[in-house]
Amino acid sequence: MNRNDERTDLALLGALCLFLSALDYLIPKPLPFMRIGLANFPLLIALQFFSIKNFFLLAFVKVAGQALITGTLFSYVLIFSLTGTALSAVTMALLYRRASLVGTSIAGAFMSNVSQLVLARFILFGDSILFLTPPFLMAGIISGGLLGFFAMNFSEQSEWLKWKRENTIAGKRSVTLSSNDTIIGAYAVLHNVNNTLNLLRAGLSVFLAAVFLLVPQLPFRAALFLLFWFLAMVFKVKTRPLFTIISMAMITLCNLFPPFGKVLLKAGPVIVAEGSLLLGLQRAVTMSGLIMFSRLALLSVHRLPGKFGALLQECFGILDKMNSIFFGGNKKNSGSGTEKISGGLIQKLDRLLCEISVVVR
Repeated sequence: MNRNDERTDLALLGALCLFLSALDYLIPKPLPFMRIGLANFPLLIALQFFSIKNFFLLAFVKVAGQALITGTLFSYVLIFSLTGTALSAVTMALLYRRASLVGTSIAGAFMSNVSQLVLARFILFGDSILFLTPPFLMAGIISGGLLGFFAMNFSEQSEWLKWKRENTIAGKRSVTLSSNDTIIGAYAVLHNVNNTLNLLRAGLSVFLAAVFLLVPQLPFRAALFLLFWFLAMVFKVKTRPLFTIISMAMITLCNLFPPFGKVLLKAGPVIVAEGSLLLGLQRAVTMSGLIMFSRLALLSVHRLPGKFGALLQECFGILDKMNSIFFGGNKKNSGSGTEKISGGLIQKLDRLLCEISVVVR
């Protein structure tokens, strides 16, 4: 496989990671760092024909792309995502040739969840994380098993993956994405933003974020969080209010255990103490404030620098095509004629990869 083909495959599977990350992000979850793990599917597929170097590069494309899509590039969520993905990727790379795809997927999901629980212990929840550990780990095992089972069936049935293994996909050519291929809508943060407004928004965001972190008092942080939220609405940034409120409530609730400080409310076994309540509120406001700031700051991001940034930009360009084909029912134009992508989920995903491969080569 030559270098152009490797880069094209990286961009293609990177786009698939972002496509599945966007779907994962839309599924309601009680905590901002929780993921079902759909974006690990391309990693399980990449293990079968990528070099170790490109496999880990794909993992970091997944992390950076997720952060840009969800607006969490400058928040604690990036730390959770980076740590979880790195540990998961190392685990899957070590186990791939020693276990089935199902076992590899479960182990990767388990290690990712363990790393996130450890971080949550020190950043968000303290000792109360013990109450979340059993259901969180069990959810990871179940989702990892289902994803691994799907990847195993995809590997057995996929014509695209068979072509990749045999390196026989015809009509190869280098990726040439025109300016018309740039993403729109949710991904417009990467393109065509007014430079003056970018600088003003970025400067204001960085200043407010610095003040936000340097002043620990809860009323002040709460006021700045509301200001971030107001500015996000002014600049028409998607904020998902219900998701934010549920996440803050869950973080606060989890910090009530164990209780400490003056008892404010006692109802049977439930005790609400002043110290634990204030700590929970401060952690909830800090996490949500940084996420809101991150979304504001990303308004000024056209693309990440260097070769890695160029690769991400290619991923977003392919993602635009992928969205059009998968959701828009675009017709296929190839040597076999014109037809819509159809069939079961495995067949639909397989034909999507085949069609995109023809388009971008």
